[in-house]
Amino acid sequence: MDEIKLLAKEFKLREEHVKNIITLIDGGSTIPFIARYRKEMTGECDDQVLRALDERLTYVRNLDKRKTEVLSSIRDQEKLTPELEAAINEAATLAVVEDLYRPYKPKRRTRATIAREKGLAPLADAIFLQQKMDLASAAEKFINVEKGVLSSEDALAGAHDIIAEMISDSADARAELRDAFHRSSALTAKAAKEEDSVYRQYYDFSESYRTLPSHRILACNRGEKDGFLKVGMAMDAISAKAALRRRFVKNVSETGRFVGECADDADVTLLQPSLERELRRELTDRASEQAISVFASNLRQLLLVPPIKGKTVLAIDPGMRTGCKIAVIDPTGKLLKTSIFYPTPPYNKTAESEAILFSLLKQYKVDAIACGNGTASKESEIFLAGALKKFGDPGLGYMMVSEAGASVYSASKLAAAEFPDFDVSLRSAVSIGRRMQDPLAELVKIDPKAIGVGQYQHDLPAARLSEALDGVVEDCVNAVGVDVNTASKELLARISGLNAASAAAIVKYRDEHGSFASREELKKVPRMGEKTFELCAGFLRVPHGENMLDNTGIHPESYEGCRRLLKVLGCDVSTETGRLALPLMLKNVGEAAAAEKAGLGLPTMRDIVKELLKPGRDLRDELPPPMLRRDIMDMSDLQPGMKIMGTVRNVTDFGAFVDIGVHQDGLVHVSRGADRFIRHPSEVLKVGDVMEFRVLSVDVAKKRIGLTLKKEEKAK
Repeated sequence: MDEIKLLAKEFKLREEHVKNIITLIDGGSTIPFIARYRKEMTGECDDQVLRALDERLTYVRNLDKRKTEVLSSIRDQEKLTPELEAAINEAATLAVVEDLYRPYKPKRRTRATIAREKGLAPLADAIFLQQKMDLASAAEKFINVEKGVLSSEDALAGAHDIIAEMISDSADARAELRDAFHRSSALTAKAAKEEDSVYRQYYDFSESYRTLPSHRILACNRGEKDGFLKVGMAMDAISAKAALRRRFVKNVSETGRFVGECADDADVTLLQPSLERELRRELTDRASEQAISVFASNLRQLLLVPPIKGKTVLAIDPGMRTGCKIAVIDPTGKLLKTSIFYPTPPYNKTAESEAILFSLLKQYKVDAIACGNGTASKESEIFLAGALKKFGDPGLGYMMVSEAGASVYSASKLAAAEFPDFDVSLRSAVSIGRRMQDPLAELVKIDPKAIGVGQYQHDLPAARLSEALDGVVEDCVNAVGVDVNTASKELLARISGLNAASAAAIVKYRDEHGSFASREELKKVPRMGEKTFELCAGFLRVPHGENMLDNTGIHPESYEGCRRLLKVLGCDVSTETGRLALPLMLKNVGEAAAAEKAGLGLPTMRDIVKELLKPGRDLRDELPPPMLRRDIMDMSDLQPGMKIMGTVRNVTDFGAFVDIGVHQDGLVHVSRGADRFIRHPSEVLKVGDVMEFRVLSVDVAKKRIGLTLKKEEKAK
């Protein structure tokens, strides 16, 4: 298979670009590096397209490898025909290859293999031809007491088993039935026990294979696993039976009728169960990929939530019996002070807690408060809202921060090494505060699967989920870039070309020799070979270094080209005035002409100009800042029709969950996400979005809040 032509066609790319991408990947280049610094070679493919192409390339290569293995196996059996070889070579999927290999694949002992061992294959072959024959007389010739064929009935039963398996193993028959079932089958679910549960909506459920959304597939799977549902596939058995008879029965002779009975048996006992398992597996795979895609998209948005820069934060890890743990953190993430108060039940020490809070707010000039959203968060938020009214600083607000994965960090070796004298709750408070200050820098310390912005994540294939989420983290970290003089080992390890060992080497060198003065100094770090430097240098920033370009996303390999470009344009970007003049000078010369004179590719030149305009820029600064609150509402305060600001917390296939300042998140169903039709909530909503919603319905008893973005929908 020509992988270049195939991938170029599938991804609608030029063959030369696909060839370059494959060469770069095979040469050890990372996806972030290729996406950012090899745009001319790839046709400006972004990281998501490159990852998809890389995954597809792996599949194609595995397919070719499997074809080679199958052909070798059939050839060794001396059963490979030119037609079969051509069919295997032309197969576009692993499923087709396995169908073609099925008749030749070594099997466990079946009734058919036992019949073959008894010497009944010739009888089966003769009957399968469906020529005129007296079956009883023909079968008598195969009676063999030593082999266990005691009568003509035994011989015919063995022949029946062989023919049924031959029909079941037919690649064409399986393909025909598979296509039919894809068109007409449905996933069904019934109650497995007389007991109410969260799965009650699936106690009498059926939906077409073609239209079934992923969240319902995964819900049925989990209900089956938990023992509440019996799940299966409803397939058109009558049509399947008729299709097999049309394909294999040649006439109405005695042998034709016998083959028809074998076809019916193959359909019921072999093909349908096998294809049902296959369809269930396809549905699960389809749903898993969709769920992983949603999780990855949500994680990307969460990691790119703008940091709260230059702010001192007071973080609270709420608790009941053990109290609320407090951590005050300076703008760089350094821990300044820890404390504890007990404003929640069973203690309710409100006055004492206010005194502790006010003292810390004043002493450390706190700019914002971060409160975890776990146990006792509602009670803590009520206390905070009341205390802030008394404190009287209108500029001071709080934000509820997701605790997902905070316990994973606080119990980790990393947290223990950073705060050996603190218990896990205090470490968790620090993590909550740092998440507010810089979500990306803090969340990279946690396994992304533990962050919890997906759906049915515990039911997804762990390895595939980890691969996808790790790719998202890598892309986000490299898109933002990191300060090489302050970044943690965990953050550095996510940089293109680096790993845990090389990141640790950078930190160790930094500790021993002081801050890096330039990117060039990175070459002195042990483990920093030429290739590693090439892959990581552009993503590592050196603020206040010797060279202004070291604090930009411009790669060192392009420094000379950058200087030539500035000479062509006659600009001095060391001053604000010179930077402001850059676009005008570029317009006067012309982009294409400037790039050519500087010896740069046009995409690279555009990236250089963007970086020069804002040295040290953080792409997250272009996004709306997180929303701080000063008050809390109760569900009973909500009224249908009310307009309210909210922050999107999670996006799923069926809708988005929104924090609107009530302890319970509101739900924007996919049908209410826009006045136009949308297929998925992610078309209009992203994790971290701050916008105005309208309350559609409030159910205090069931703790449900319905929200809408539609302008005309009537509130309930």
